[in-house]
Amino acid sequence: MLKLTRSINSWNTPEFRDVLKDEIEQLDAGQLPLQQGLANSSYVGETPFRMMIIGVSDDSTAVRVHAGIFYAGIIAGCNCSDDPTPVDEQPEYCEVEVVIDKSTSEAKVTLLQD
Repeated sequence: MLKLTRSINSWNTPEFRDVLKDEIEQLDAGQLPLQQGLANSSYVGETPFRMMIIGVSDDSTAVRVHAGIFYAGIIAGCNCSDDPTPVDEQPEYCEVEVVIDKSTSEAKVTLLQD
């Protein structure tokens, strides 16, 4: 499970959105449901992803963040030595919900379906 300690420590401050964005963008792409969110390609590319916060709410136990993730995907070729297909990145976008427990800073990231 992810721990977003810096983010939860900055909750209810003007810096929260910037801290959360920075902390999430430093995660490995494999820690987010990006592969499941692919629409135009078959694998998540290596280009760093970017996050945009759409909305934030909270209750007594958790902070909930609705966010958009911009990232790159690739369409894999056959990997043959004579395969002329270049590895070409395709733009991808998905929306996620990040739920951060206020007492433990543990976070769960879930892909939101259209």
